[in-house]
Amino acid sequence: MADITLTPRAAKRINEIMGSEPPGASLRISVNGGGCSGFSYAFDIERARAADDVAIERDGATVLVDPMSLEYMSGSTIDFVNDLIGQSFKIENPLATASCGCGTSFSL
Repeated sequence: MADITLTPRAAKRINEIMGSEPPGASLRISVNGGGCSGFSYAFDIERARAADDVAIERDGATVLVDPMSLEYMSGSTIDFVNDLIGQSFKIENPLATASCGCGTSFSL
């Protein structure tokens, strides 16, 4: 089981987004090389679950993470924030040693 936490705010927002998607659609979060700090998070709507995906579920919302990305996200909390910069998913990653101002890229 993944040690990734989904906050109630994130689950609520995911459910709102998935309301206009086909049944069974989920939010996929992956870690890619690149970004201003070395790695970046990608958020996609996924209609099919891969056999090795890890599913994080809360309040009817599902987030899929592939095994490779899971290594970089261990211990993370996925939240949804609505602040002066706008609305976005925010990942609090204890493995990240630095992150950029936009919060979508990080380094280890």
